[in-house]
Amino acid sequence: MGAKLSGGGGSKFQIEQNSEINVTPFVDVMLVLLIIFMVAAPLASVSVVLELPPAMAPPSQNPPKPIYISIQRSGSVYIGDFSTDLGRIGEDLRKQIGTRNPEKERIFIRADKETIYGDFMGVMNALQDNGFYSVALIGTDQNKPRLH
Repeated sequence: MGAKLSGGGGSKFQIEQNSEINVTPFVDVMLVLLIIFMVAAPLASVSVVLELPPAMAPPSQNPPKPIYISIQRSGSVYIGDFSTDLGRIGEDLRKQIGTRNPEKERIFIRADKETIYGDFMGVMNALQDNGFYSVALIGTDQNKPRLH
């Protein structure tokens, strides 16, 4: 803070505090830093010439296509777009996953909100009986508007 040596309304011996920010030292420091960076920037560029090898990464495998099981309000079960029932669900899933390990395969289940709990548990039990243990449940996000 500084002192105000002259002002209106007081005696000439009265000293008041000056509460205004003095930006001059701040501007001086910023200008010095700007000059330092302007001088140092050309030094940061590399002047050694190299012939770099091409960056070739082996192509990675695409992740497997997710498998969705849909359960309608009536209890009808679908794998993807194809209809199935609880007796054939394991066989139909094995056809879709091919040679992949069913114990590590993630199955996504979507069910209508009016689905009977027994129908849902029937699908879950059929999956476990056939060795499909990794199951994820799909729901709607309540914050996003639904498209009709």
